Amino acid sequence: MHEQKSARQRLAGYAVLVLVAGLLGLGWRAAANTTAQADAPPPLQGAADATETGAALPSADDAEPEASAPVIEDIAFVPAAVPQTFIGQRPEHQLQTYTVERGDTPNGIADKFGIQATTLLGGNPLLSQESSLLQTGVTLIILPIDGVLHDVQPGDTLESISELYGIPVETIIGYEPNKLEFPYRLFPETQIMVPGAVRDIFVWTPPTLESVRSSREGSGVAPVIVGTGTYIYPVGSRNFSQYFWYGHPGIDIALPEGTAVVASDTGTVTFAGWNIYGFGNLIVVNHGNGFETFYAHLSGISVVPGQIVYQGNVIGSTGNTGNSSGPHIHFEIRANGVQDNPCFYMGGC
Repeated sequence: MHEQKSARQRLAGYAVLVLVAGLLGLGWRAAANTTAQADAPPPLQGAADATETGAALPSADDAEPEASAPVIEDIAFVPAAVPQTFIGQRPEHQLQTYTVERGDTPNGIADKFGIQATTLLGGNPLLSQESSLLQTGVTLIILPIDGVLHDVQPGDTLESISELYGIPVETIIGYEPNKLEFPYRLFPETQIMVPGAVRDIFVWTPPTLESVRSSREGSGVAPVIVGTGTYIYPVGSRNFSQYFWYGHPGIDIALPEGTAVVASDTGTVTFAGWNIYGFGNLIVVNHGNGFETFYAHLSGISVVPGQIVYQGNVIGSTGNTGNSSGPHIHFEIRANGVQDNPCFYMGGC
């Protein structure tokens, strides 16, 4: 009897457990539905009205653009743009060198390498400032073709270089060792070859005869006189160390420092002093007939501007001042401001 009662109690307990489990399941489902309804957007007013009146809801094709669902674009596999900086090649020039020997001339050196004498200036800019530096033992840079090896400066462009030398941009680009490619970047502190170009020679202009006369009015200086039109050597030596050519508009005569220098012709001194453009101590005599004579690199000066000198008068002494590579005199003759070959007027060169 006791065993039957225990069995009934166990069955009642199982029934209670099943009932509780069922009630719990119904509670969870009701909670889920309530959460979904709370999260769902409210229905459109039009849709509610249509539902109430039984009217048909608009289709997806009839919906306004702003009611359309947003389009999500997946860019996960689209590569990002990678900016790149252009790195151009730097020029690569094959240059030779040559050491000047005794008896060399600019034309002779140029002929050895198949170039023009002016190209010696193109590779050696110092020569365009003072060609007296073309002396025995000096090492020159020899360019492979005629032209100018231009030192690129900050701000230089192909257009500015083209304008400077009067050479087309296409010619500069076309020279392969320049390594120029679009967008044609130039690198400061490198060198660009300008084929066919000729380096300009700086020409210093002395004071005019009129300006010297006006500055000395009332000083008792005699009126300007005209020279004889003939010219003598300013020194007794004929030891020429440099002749006249495009890069050297005069003659150089080597001789010991302190040798007397005389006026090549009669005229008026228009300059006597230190010249900052490479001449060193310089005397200029204006001969009143369109001609001027220059006496450069002197160690001593014996005249003053405005003074009249006569052919053969001592005016100074030879030296090694300014851009000079040894004791000598640099002598020029200019006709109406144009540098001419002194040998044409004196002979014996």
